[in-house]
Amino acid sequence: MSSSVNQKARRIAVLGSRAVGKSSLVIQFCENHFVDSYYPTIENTFTKTIKYRGNEYTVEIMDTAGQDEYSILSSHHASSVHGYVLVYSIASRSSFDMIKIIRDKILDYTGLETVPCVIVGNKSDLNIQRQVSQQEGKDLAQQWGCPTVETSAKHNENVAKIFDILIATIEKANTPPSEEKGACVIS
Repeated sequence: MSSSVNQKARRIAVLGSRAVGKSSLVIQFCENHFVDSYYPTIENTFTKTIKYRGNEYTVEIMDTAGQDEYSILSSHHASSVHGYVLVYSIASRSSFDMIKIIRDKILDYTGLETVPCVIVGNKSDLNIQRQVSQQEGKDLAQQWGCPTVETSAKHNENVAKIFDILIATIEKANTPPSEEKGACVIS
């Protein structure tokens, strides 16, 4: 009998407009340092192990190129991904509007009504340049039935929380609901 830990693999795509800090968030999470310079990302994949409820998850994080309304999402992003991190900059109204378009495209590709995702308002350290209120982020998250978090990749604020919340959301989506709520049992 093997005593290996129950290890599960999860694929996460990090999506959002250009220059919202997607790579900075992923590198801060996986490598524990902040990348200040901006080089447009083609596409990178990072792997990190996350513990959640006694299980170890090998998380493959796809750091995607910045999306605009024409280049959003190839079908391979939609087909094999378990959850999505939708990133906007709190200092960019257009990047907030873009995550709505990105989510619509994900739903179109997958044919689902909802997907496990977390809305991330990055660059909370730029509060004086804020164009999107915390309440707007919360309202959108409530509308979509998903969690939201504001982060600063620069100061490593709430970065790990994004992935912890998303793993919990993915697992909740993959666990069938219990049949306690007034289920009829015919025997």
